[in-house]
Amino acid sequence: MPTYQVDDMTCGHCVATITAALGALDAAARVDIDLGAHRVKVESDRPAAQIEAAIRAAGYTPTPAA
Repeated sequence: MPTYQVDDMTCGHCVATITAALGALDAAARVDIDLGAHRVKVESDRPAAQIEAAIRAAGYTPTPAA
């Protein structure tokens, strides 16, 4: 499951925006967001590069995390 550190995700609106962007990419994706830790985990059939691109297109800066 790709995990990203998204330090510029700071509020509930950010969470909703990222969730919507990932849902538009893959409606069946499972998105788990920890706002306090600034972490986004995504379970999807889409390649990690597409997931990262969707987060960037939503206006955020994802960094792959362990």
